[in-house]
Amino acid sequence: MQYDDNRVLLVHPLGYSAKNAANDISRMANIMPPLGLASISAYLTSHGVQNDIVDCYANPDSDELIVAYLKHQKPAFIGFSCTTSSFFDGVRLAKMAKKRAPWVKTVFGGVHVSAVREEILNEYSCIDYCVVGEGEETIRQLLVTREDEMNSIPGVVFRDNDGEVQFSGLRKQLLELDSLPFPAYSKLTGYPKIYKLPIFNYPRVPNASCISSRGCPYACSYCDRSVFNRTFRYNSAEYLFNHVLYLNKTFGIRHINFYDDQFTFQRLRVIDFCHKMITSPLKMTFNCAARAEHLDDELLRLMKSAGCWMISLGIETGDEDLLAQHRQNADLQMMREKIDLIKRSGIRVKGLLMMGLPGETESSILKSRAYVYSLPLDDFNLAKFTPFPGSPIYKKIKEEGADLGTFHEDWEQMDCMKFQFVPRGIELERMEKLFIDFYKCHFQRTRVILGYVSMIWKSPDSWLRFLGNLTSFLRFAFTNKRIG
Repeated sequence: MQYDDNRVLLVHPLGYSAKNAANDISRMANIMPPLGLASISAYLTSHGVQNDIVDCYANPDSDELIVAYLKHQKPAFIGFSCTTSSFFDGVRLAKMAKKRAPWVKTVFGGVHVSAVREEILNEYSCIDYCVVGEGEETIRQLLVTREDEMNSIPGVVFRDNDGEVQFSGLRKQLLELDSLPFPAYSKLTGYPKIYKLPIFNYPRVPNASCISSRGCPYACSYCDRSVFNRTFRYNSAEYLFNHVLYLNKTFGIRHINFYDDQFTFQRLRVIDFCHKMITSPLKMTFNCAARAEHLDDELLRLMKSAGCWMISLGIETGDEDLLAQHRQNADLQMMREKIDLIKRSGIRVKGLLMMGLPGETESSILKSRAYVYSLPLDDFNLAKFTPFPGSPIYKKIKEEGADLGTFHEDWEQMDCMKFQFVPRGIELERMEKLFIDFYKCHFQRTRVILGYVSMIWKSPDSWLRFLGNLTSFLRFAFTNKRIG
């Protein structure tokens, strides 16, 4: 069979049945583009490799599109970027690809396979290679290397001539981020209109997501560090500004959400970037995520002048003793002071929390709720703690077992919307009730209601989306069940 050995199809799996996608509350609230795949696509293109992207999450009915691409374009490789919950859907698509195009080589990458590594190839014969860690250069080399020389490429899990699974080791030389082309946004069907930032998290449309750094220097127990470990690299202020300018001029983007783990960690580049934004005629706005330790009054006022609209902070829990078990610098008084600073600077603030960490009790949940309700937050997100492979706490839970709690490791269900781990000493049913009460009581508070009413003029598009899906949003708010 003749195939194109200089072509690859890149796929972002949906993660569940396409027939349920229209009623999936998570998709209604937020559809983020697969920025990792878009970066790999641009890198491959810059090295002369033909490629395209199919984003099944944004376009759920994509099976036939993939089949047609395999039939007509005959790529030598098909690559899948998977989270833990979308991995099995990736396996399904890989089997489908092998059946329709027996010549095609399947490559899996992303946080899940970077954490699990050899286990993937030992268990799933439909997968030919796994890319561990940063993917751009590893995939480029993979496409041009003979099968019997795979050990020469760092960052690859493969089968040797005897069928034994091997790992070539971690890639030591990482890319200089300013050398990379901007992600291939234009290869994402429907971009930017089809992609949606979280509801009430932006002032204007069209908006976009962007990543300007890789990694995080901290070692929180619940964070997966299998892709970038504890390295931290970042784009320069000049590159970042040019990236924003490109999105504005090419796609008309008016607001950007920076999905960096630590946007303000390198203070000087943020200052330089802000000055460029202030002196430019773009008049764009942006959100970012930060740790409280890396915010101060001077920086916040500068960020506000540059267009910063909202900052997300990882609070995690309002129980300081519990927090100290899972992250460094567990100082809730400092957190409160930094939130006050953000508010005084005129920037909205969103709190990010988890329920169900090892060591959690009913008392700590109630303490967390009281703490959160005492803060002047504009928005918050409460996730159901999930011990993902690649996080330090995953290994600890596996080793200590029932001493910490009950863990049902069902990859397909590990999406932070279900309690797969239940801490010792508390029942699942009680956890679910406390979770629903946490949200329910929040939305019944007068200050919160007035805050969302103000979004009529602060984020009118969010209200249009909310009203268009009102029934589904209300069902989620009071039952926290994925619709469909």
